[in-house]
Amino acid sequence: MNQLEKFKDVKAFIFDVDGVLTDSSVLVLEDGKLLRKMSIRDGYAIKKAVSLGYHVCIITGGKSEGVKTRLQGLGVKDIYLGASDKNECFEEYVDIYDLDPEYIMYMGDDIPDLPVMRRVGLPVCPQNAAPEILQIAQYISPLNGGDGCARDVIEKVLKLNGQWQEEASAK
Repeated sequence: MNQLEKFKDVKAFIFDVDGVLTDSSVLVLEDGKLLRKMSIRDGYAIKKAVSLGYHVCIITGGKSEGVKTRLQGLGVKDIYLGASDKNECFEEYVDIYDLDPEYIMYMGDDIPDLPVMRRVGLPVCPQNAAPEILQIAQYISPLNGGDGCARDVIEKVLKLNGQWQEEASAK
């Protein structure tokens, strides 16, 4: 099976947040609150995948309620914040929806993502991921975390399944 065939078979997406949906940096305010920046293009792709019935899950070690609010606004229902053991969250998610890990894409960027990335059918990462992640990823996005790498992989899946531009085609 070639790489593109694996993209076509994806039924569920799981994303880390920091370093994938953000650029890994945080602005620390005087009151201790942390601010992150997310790509609108990633948001569009996530919302589109959800609207088409794909399972979309977030598993992050971060605990930002702002991140949760943003992702819920895109239609993501399965959001695991403060995940100290991402494998536990993965197991729960797979069990809830009776998903086959072979048809799951996981995008991570650093060491805490390794255990889950080793269990899915299509482990992917942004181009600026940690070396250990780059070694096991079956696809490395040409984009950095926070710069549209999530859209890159979602768009590939949807295009291969004829679902990316149906609004434009319908006009």
